[in-house]
Parts: sequence; C-alpha cells; structure tokens
Amino acid sequence: MTIRVSILGGSGYTGVELLRILFSHPEVEVVAITSRKHAGQRVQDVFPSLTGFYDLKFIEPDINELSKDSEYCFTCVPHATAMNAVPRLLEKGLKVIDLSADFRIRDKKTYEAWYQAHSCPEFLNEAVYGLPEIYREEIASSRLVANPGCYPTSIILPLYPLLKEGMVSSKGIIVDSKSGTSGAGRGLNAATLFCEVNEAFKAYKVGNHRHTPEIEQELSNASGVKTTINFTPHLVPMSRGILSTIYVNVENGIIEDEIRSFLKDFYKQSAFVKILEKDKLPNVSSVRGTNLCHIGLKLDQRTKRLIIISVIDNLFKGASGQAVQNLNIMAGLDETTGLLFPGIYP
Repeated sequence: MTIRVSILGGSGYTGVELLRILFSHPEVEVVAITSRKHAGQRVQDVFPSLTGFYDLKFIEPDINELSKDSEYCFTCVPHATAMNAVPRLLEKGLKVIDLSADFRIRDKKTYEAWYQAHSCPEFLNEAVYGLPEIYREEIASSRLVANPGCYPTSIILPLYPLLKEGMVSSKGIIVDSKSGTSGAGRGLNAATLFCEVNEAFKAYKVGNHRHTPEIEQELSNASGVKTTINFTPHLVPMSRGILSTIYVNVENGIIEDEIRSFLKDFYKQSAFVKILEKDKLPNVSSVRGTNLCHIGLKLDQRTKRLIIISVIDNLFKGASGQAVQNLNIMAGLDETTGLLFPGIYP
C-alpha cells in the first residue's frame, strides 16, 4: 500500500522535517509540495540537506492541483491561512493533518480571544486533537486532525494521566518551558538572529502565550474541572528541543514511586513516551531528531510538590513527527511506522 501525500506550505522547518521523515517511510510517497516564495524551484535547491533525495519542485498552493493525486495533506501554513484551505481540501475528499493552531481549540470564542476571527468554526468540533497517546481511537476515524503545539505536547503528556486519575491537584500548576529557536519558525525575525540568541537566555510572552488555552483545554478535559496554569516560555541558544519543568501539588499523600509506576503503566503501549527511572532526569540532547518524549520526576519532600521534567524535539514530536504518527493512525498503520529510531548523539 502506497499512501500518497502532499504538503501545503513546505518551505519552513516543519515542511523540511516532514520531507526528511517521509523519505524513509516505507508506505508513503510525497507527490506534491507547495510554496508561493519558491514555486518552480527544486526542493533540494531550497533545502540542500535533501540533495539527491527528492526530484520534486515546489508548486503554487493550488487546492485543485493538490487534490489530483493526494489522499492526505499536511497543512504547514500559518494560522488563519490554514482555516481558509482546510475546508476546501476536505471538500475535495482529502484527509488533513493541520500543523497550525486553527483547529486545536474547540471553543470559537476562546480561539478568537487568543488568535483572530475564525472563518469556519463549524469544523472546530469535528477536528480531533492529534495527541495520539490520548486520542488514538478518535484519530483513527477522523478526516481532520489538529496536530498539537510543541509546548503543549511536552506539558500535556505528563500531566493528562495524573490529572485524570486524580493523583495531582488541578490548582496551582506552574509550567516553566525552554525552547530552541526553531520554534519561532524560519521567517526573518530579528529576535532570533544569531547575535540575539547566542549567549542569551530570556523569557517571552509571559502570561499571554498562545499555547496557553490549548494546554488548559486538554488539562481541563483530564481533570473534569476548569484548569488554569501559569505558563512561562523561554528562548535558549539551541536550534531545536523543548524542556518543560512542571510544578504541581500531589493529592492524598501519594508518593513518588506510586506516580512513576502509574505513568509507566499508563504509557506501556506508547512506544514514544519513556518514563525515566528514579533519580534520572531527561536531557533534550537525548531526544534530538526523534519522536520521543522523555519524562522524569521528583517529589520534593520539603514542599510536597511534584516536579516533572519533560523533553521533546520541538520539530519532531512537537510538530512533524507527531503529524506522521497521526497519519499512520489515520491510514491504519502501526503508529511507529517510519518513526522508531534512537536520538542523534552527540
């Protein structure tokens, strides 16, 4: 079985990462990739790392052209652009994995408070939130999957099962996350120039990062009550990777070993989530270039707060790798197909 896919908006980091991953996927053929800026140029001329791997040329973003040969489409375009393209792709019979934020938030008012007016809110309830470890069954039967954000992936994976089981409190959750600069995208931005980020470390969008409502939506679903968090992202001088440190209160005197054992059992069927052993804490370098999420934890006996540390590669598990994992599930394949390999070290 060959699954024919296209990529709408393929000239950014998520697009090139999809191409890199899908080249080695045994069941997938990339038949088209679009870019207004690079239309007519060969993929390998825009991304020299792909020299010798693809004969494709970028084409204009024509929905009719994409629908001729594709069964699935990855939409890697900015917010607002995706909501205009996705309904037309669905109308043409394609299944869509959207890497923007346009369909992640189910409530129209919440989306519009954090982003902009939504042109097709009728699709918000149809879209499945594409975190496979939580929503496998729903993803399998969906035609529209909203691929999660990178920060939310690193935060929801460790917290969702603990909140759902009632092992930790939904009140007073604090999350401190650090990301590499690729999370800001490939576009020209003075704040991410080498001279701005080298030897630098700063917080940004404190108290108003757009991933906040997405995180709170999923944590509220888990806890069964409205859950709010303090979320502070930081930019660190590395190209890729996210480390999230989560502070949460435990319930009913639950001990550290009990929490670790529960998480291991919850994720025992999830090949990409690894719960580390006692006194082991994760490092972003261990998951670089992989679809893995490593989770370590420590219960502070003095404060009685659980400290969870979670790491992912923001371009892989935080974006393109997770999108391919969703494709696998939608297509009825083993979700690890084309994705299961160790990290790049050193």
